[in-house]
Amino acid sequence: MVFIKYLLKWGVRMTNQELSKKILELVGGKENVISAFNCMTRLRINIKDNSKVNVAELKQLDGVLGVVKDSTLQVVLGPGKAKKVCDLFVKDADMAKGESLDWKQNKEAIKAGQHQNNFKMALRTIADIFIPMLPAIIAAGLFNGFASLIGQLAPAQIAAKEGFIFILQTVFSLIGGAFLGYFAIYTGISAARKFGATPALGGMLGAMSIMAQINTISTALGLYNADVPLNSILTTGKGGIIGVIFGVWILAKVENAVRKHVPDVLDLIVTPLISLLVVGVLFVLFIMPATGFISDWLVSALSLLINSSNPIISVISGYVLAAVFLPMVLLGLHHGLIPIYAIQLQQMGGVSLFPVLAMAGAGQVGASIAIYLKARKCGNTRLKKVIAGALPAGFLGVGEPLIYGVTLPMGKPFITAGLGAGFGGAFVMLMKVMATAWGPSGLVAIPLMQTGSMMLYYLLGLVISYVAGFIITAMVIKENEVANV
Repeated sequence: MVFIKYLLKWGVRMTNQELSKKILELVGGKENVISAFNCMTRLRINIKDNSKVNVAELKQLDGVLGVVKDSTLQVVLGPGKAKKVCDLFVKDADMAKGESLDWKQNKEAIKAGQHQNNFKMALRTIADIFIPMLPAIIAAGLFNGFASLIGQLAPAQIAAKEGFIFILQTVFSLIGGAFLGYFAIYTGISAARKFGATPALGGMLGAMSIMAQINTISTALGLYNADVPLNSILTTGKGGIIGVIFGVWILAKVENAVRKHVPDVLDLIVTPLISLLVVGVLFVLFIMPATGFISDWLVSALSLLINSSNPIISVISGYVLAAVFLPMVLLGLHHGLIPIYAIQLQQMGGVSLFPVLAMAGAGQVGASIAIYLKARKCGNTRLKKVIAGALPAGFLGVGEPLIYGVTLPMGKPFITAGLGAGFGGAFVMLMKVMATAWGPSGLVAIPLMQTGSMMLYYLLGLVISYVAGFIITAMVIKENEVANV
């Protein structure tokens, strides 16, 4: 019933253009905006003077699901809507997306946010590399998932390699492989944009890591293990995206240093030539083997937990990972999971960590339903409205409105929600659910699971988290606590 009311209410909401203009007004106008960009669910704005931002009114805007103040002002809008509103917002503010009206002001804003430690900033940098690629990651994962599902439902037609079903499955595999097959190249391009290198050169460095000549060089140097190629010190794809990111970071340093000493007339020829020669040799002979060791160690360590044949280990690790995920988000540590997702996707053909962590949002949904019933009983109308408006988004994987509007301000429900989510995480881990990509969690992530049975197990994991989060919260939270919120 709440969901139906929410959908009816949605129809009268302001347009994206109106919302963009209203947000700009409430953050102090374009004179108070340094830069703006979007991630999957949020419009992120670098502000000059935070005292001019009307956070209270921002939270009340139709279409705004929540507001988070960090090193940037983050307006939670939801998947899809965040990008549409951001594109309009940067036009209204008369700037290029992600760029500053004044680079000096932008520099000062970045410095102002550096009270965070270097570790958190490094994790955020990695996240910024992958955020622009998320639409492609999700789309490729969905197409590969559909291709896999068709193969399981119609094995005879696929084996015959003819007919409409075979062509459809091949097209889906083609679209999915167009991104995931060249993930290293896209990562190189995105990393180059982040670090200030030439994007095409970053893409070339990523392409080098997956080319067959790597094996030829490895064999000539005696670094190739012909019996077990994956155990080679140097082989195609060694180091994965970690190696590419580190290599492009060095490329940016070298390219900028070379450019300072090369005459303008020769820059177009000499700078890329010297930069790629120096970094390319360093990348192949040192960076790929070193980061390959790190990647292999990381996958092996994760396999002890995620792919353990011992069901007790699977249950415990699944419970703990799902239960502590949202506290990790609050501390900014969740950005460090993105390269782990990418490494799993490259080396294992799927992401087993994402379905487990997705249970965290479901625990918040269950906890919020329990609070809603108590709020209705004790007559807390304001809290009822907040939860009623945020629950549909929570079911669809946008958890910020429930977290920042309900469970976190109350304190205890944030903890009980995590404890409930752990049960769903334990189940999903035990059933070895694996996704074809990562993206929004909740119900919308069901098609991302690799097989039909995994889709069912993932859904059951969500239900378990809903129910456990509800029960634990209903037992722990007293009615008077809800009445006083």
